[in-house]
Amino acid sequence: MPAELVSVITPAYNAAAYVQRAIVSVQAQDYADWEMLVVDDCSGDSTRETVAELAAADPRIRLITQTTNQGPAMAREAALRASRGRYLAFLDSDDWWLPQKLSRQLAFMQETGTALSYTEYRRVRADGSAPGSLIKVPDSLNYRQLLRNTAIGTSTAMVDRSITGELHMTHTYYDDFVLWLDILRSGRVARGLHQDLMRYRVLGGSVSRNKVRSGRKVWQTYRQIEGLSYFRSAWCFLGYATKGVIKHRRF
Repeated sequence: MPAELVSVITPAYNAAAYVQRAIVSVQAQDYADWEMLVVDDCSGDSTRETVAELAAADPRIRLITQTTNQGPAMAREAALRASRGRYLAFLDSDDWWLPQKLSRQLAFMQETGTALSYTEYRRVRADGSAPGSLIKVPDSLNYRQLLRNTAIGTSTAMVDRSITGELHMTHTYYDDFVLWLDILRSGRVARGLHQDLMRYRVLGGSVSRNKVRSGRKVWQTYRQIEGLSYFRSAWCFLGYATKGVIKHRRF
């Protein structure tokens, strides 16, 4: 793996309205040693054509196409299998980065020697307007703390594979959350960079917006994937839900 190459992992499904902005935000980074793997998850719109056009003009962008719709977890897994970088950065197709995101976070990871880092960010409306309040993050999170926390925004996360070794996504609803837990389970600590470096687009139909369903899936993660007892799951869920309410109490 090239020592400083960052592999950007982007699943995309019916994202034609948004994916170009995500890609352009990576092209606008002041750190240029990256590859971006965009996985079209059998979209029914022009997502594939949009990505293909941008990839034709920039060899750092790679389009991967799924033959069947398998969901974001397996789209991320396809990108992971094709990635070459020491570092992995995750960017969802409807979000985007500010221009210093990669350079500042990479420097932070190298200074701290952490396996997993995350940054602060702001939500924006579906049309990309009206950045909301700053979503602050804790200095650090261990496995037990992360079980009760919603702090790691997927599109802010960066992983150093020279520390973690090879990674794989779990085919589950909250595959990103499960991946962070997998990384921290052995005693590692994730660290937060207190800089606003990402914009999270709030879409009414996105998978994370149905709070009842989301709550059920978090519970299933505790019980079926992490193997927690009923009472420990309840304790973790209380913390997770409380922090989620606090984080989303205002736009």
